[in-house]
Amino acid sequence: MHMKFRRLGCVLCFAIAFMNLHISFGQAVSPVIPGQVQPFSLTSVRLLDGPFRDAMLLDERYLLNLDPNRFLRTFQINAGLPGTAKPYGGWEKPDCELRGHCLGHYLSACSLMYASTGNVELKQKVDYIVGELAKCQEALPSKGYNAGYLSAFPESFIERAEQGKKVWAPWYTLHKIMAGLLDAYEYCGNKQALDVLVKNADWVKFRIDKLSAEQIQIMLRTEFGGMNDVLTNLYAFTGNPEHLRLAKAFEHREIFNMMARKHDGLDNYHGNTQIPKIIGAAREYEMTGNRPYRDIAEFFWQRVAMNRSFVIGGNTDKENFFPVNKFAEHLGTDTAETCNTYNMLKLTRYLFAWEPNVRTMDFYERGLYNHILASQDPQKGMFAYYVSLKPGHFKTYSTPEDSFWCCVGTGMENHSKYGDTIYFHDDDSLWVNLFIASELDWKDKGLTVTQETKFPESETTTLLFKAAKPVELTVRIRCPQWLAWPAQFTLNGKKLDVSGVAGEYAAIRRQWQEGDKLEVKLPMSLHMENLPNAENIAAVLYGPIVLAGQLGAEGMSGSYAPNQGDFNRVACPEAPVLVTDINNVTAHIEPVAGKPLAFQTKGIGKPEDINLIPFYRTHHQRYSVYWRVFTEEKWNKEKPGNK
Repeated sequence: MHMKFRRLGCVLCFAIAFMNLHISFGQAVSPVIPGQVQPFSLTSVRLLDGPFRDAMLLDERYLLNLDPNRFLRTFQINAGLPGTAKPYGGWEKPDCELRGHCLGHYLSACSLMYASTGNVELKQKVDYIVGELAKCQEALPSKGYNAGYLSAFPESFIERAEQGKKVWAPWYTLHKIMAGLLDAYEYCGNKQALDVLVKNADWVKFRIDKLSAEQIQIMLRTEFGGMNDVLTNLYAFTGNPEHLRLAKAFEHREIFNMMARKHDGLDNYHGNTQIPKIIGAAREYEMTGNRPYRDIAEFFWQRVAMNRSFVIGGNTDKENFFPVNKFAEHLGTDTAETCNTYNMLKLTRYLFAWEPNVRTMDFYERGLYNHILASQDPQKGMFAYYVSLKPGHFKTYSTPEDSFWCCVGTGMENHSKYGDTIYFHDDDSLWVNLFIASELDWKDKGLTVTQETKFPESETTTLLFKAAKPVELTVRIRCPQWLAWPAQFTLNGKKLDVSGVAGEYAAIRRQWQEGDKLEVKLPMSLHMENLPNAENIAAVLYGPIVLAGQLGAEGMSGSYAPNQGDFNRVACPEAPVLVTDINNVTAHIEPVAGKPLAFQTKGIGKPEDINLIPFYRTHHQRYSVYWRVFTEEKWNKEKPGNK
């Protein structure tokens, strides 16, 4: 997040008029462009034992331990309602201009986690919060606010944004609250949440309709999250064309026009201000069929995912995009804001649904394992804001009650919805996108598919089929670009003659029946990936898994911090380098016997060889992801003492 640049009227009269003019919501509307493939609902997929289920359960425990009343207290204060709970700290403090945003995330996370696990305690928290927010919304007009307003901060913050004055992203916070309410309705069936949200959208209409098109664009210079996204999603549920009109009002022409011209002028733009806008464009394309929205989304994704991302799938330095020819200058402590990847994966799912292909899902897998999974502290379930890529640095995690950064909010959501992309489908096919231990219940087909795997510790995954009666369909298995050689398939013990070439989805069509067992072998190998535009700086991967060098904890006083940058200026010891031809590095890296996904350099690490493990397992110690690689001749000139 970044810093960028009340009005009171006759509230009672307006409220009465507003109630009379209130447009009731009608029937849900289907997308004009539904996509070639669709995801399964979270309730249809259950994670099985493995790193993702471990992360989900750790997140669930944290969600259950949080006190809704402490989130709600600032809303109650704003509405003049009684309460005794102590507000949370960090970005939820009563004097923080962004207060309230994490309550929205918390609503979403609890709703998503309820869908993923069925834990009714989470739904109870959601229902309670929605009820209390409804009370706040009802009380706010008595404090001088316009009807339908719902926030923990004064409405004057919105006026400051409208006037182009300095304020910390009030529409961004309102987007989180609105999205949380919509998730409460969608995943928990809470009808009151939709009622509160529709009243809130009516308030948005009141604010927007007072502004000229020019004034709206001035307002949109201040970060506003995905307001176009949530309002388009609301339109999908209500069918109210006013909600779609409001969504279009939140289109930032400066960015949309740039992307429509296929011009990447993103240097120095705040990264996560832009990505939610583009997600909104993607959703607007689906709900309107207007092709330019898709062009905007696809061009932006291409430029950010393929040209502006680090090896872990994250992007930006100090939250801003930087010139693509200067990656080497941006291996700092403030790299790869986790919110950005949370949103890039959302965008990727849209592109995949429109045109399913390996390239988009390879990026999704890269970001999921090496940034999202890697951003959770395995001890307390805390979250990383920046994921430092400075050689020799370490990850900084939030505290349970005194941080609540933007990446805490998205972090709570990240680990609640791992089941949402493992499988997609169309009427005649099952798409197996990710190799994550899980069980799919495809009720419409009367089919249950259990994926048993220890991937990436093992290069195999097995699909077990249960069906009351035979089901004819095509099972499509992703064959990633990282395959060392073509994937191999065995059905019920017999090898199949199926193409498993990297970069394609292998297609197996048959009548699937009770007891079928499809085994898939996904050969992995060590390989290098250069830092863009840096010939002698590279990362080591095994299949899709980024490996990090383990550099100990010397000079570290801890890993948890109230402020995301508290440890970013801690001195770093000089990181080791690799001395060999850059095209020959992997020939000098060997697996460690008896330790899955553990490797060690042999004779090329200077001043000493290095132990490598997956980045997602690297916590509470120093590490390097990127390595400077020297030839012997170059090292003899550059090494300490020879300069």
